[in-house]
Amino acid sequence: MKRRSLNQWLAALVVGAPAWLTLPAHAADEAPDAFIKRLSTDVLNGMKADKAIQAGEVARIVELVDSLVMPNVDFKRMTAAAVGPQWRQATPAQQQRLQEEFKILLVRTYAGALSRVDNVTLSMKPLRASPADKEVVVRTEIMGQGDPIQLDYRLEKTPGVGAGWKIYNLNVLGVWLVDTYRSQFAQEISAKGIDGLIATLAARNKSNAAKG
Repeated sequence: MKRRSLNQWLAALVVGAPAWLTLPAHAADEAPDAFIKRLSTDVLNGMKADKAIQAGEVARIVELVDSLVMPNVDFKRMTAAAVGPQWRQATPAQQQRLQEEFKILLVRTYAGALSRVDNVTLSMKPLRASPADKEVVVRTEIMGQGDPIQLDYRLEKTPGVGAGWKIYNLNVLGVWLVDTYRSQFAQEISAKGIDGLIATLAARNKSNAAKG
């Protein structure tokens, strides 16, 4: 993979995507770094095995991301953190719409980023956490041509049915995505309110879909 292509992929992640996961029966006891490694391998293998994806068919990449990645993102926590204090002022219907539009934005942007990935391998960094920790940071490096690029994941251990690790933030090139979105969303809310933010996200998603 060329250095320019890798940088384009990472830049796309910074402006709109975030992160990876799926929970098998043993996931409740799975170490967080093993979890990220397993999911990353599943995603890369899925891409390599799909001829439509290899041909650049974005719709197939969207399906892969939606099925493997998004079920394991804590969308409520991620969206609430990105919206900031105004999240508590939003009605349940507005909160639901925000989560829906935010998910579409992440799926399509992440899928677009994956369409640029080629010949990339993953390097896991030592996990600095104890087995009892419920929130951890998993640090990785994406290895392509050129210098390695660091990607960090904030995970939380969820209890009860479907217990396991969930991603709620992603650091790309030193930028935490939720923090970036919080700044963008705050400007929209200040100017147009919650409904204005929803309309802006919906318009962006519609535009992205039209572009393929």
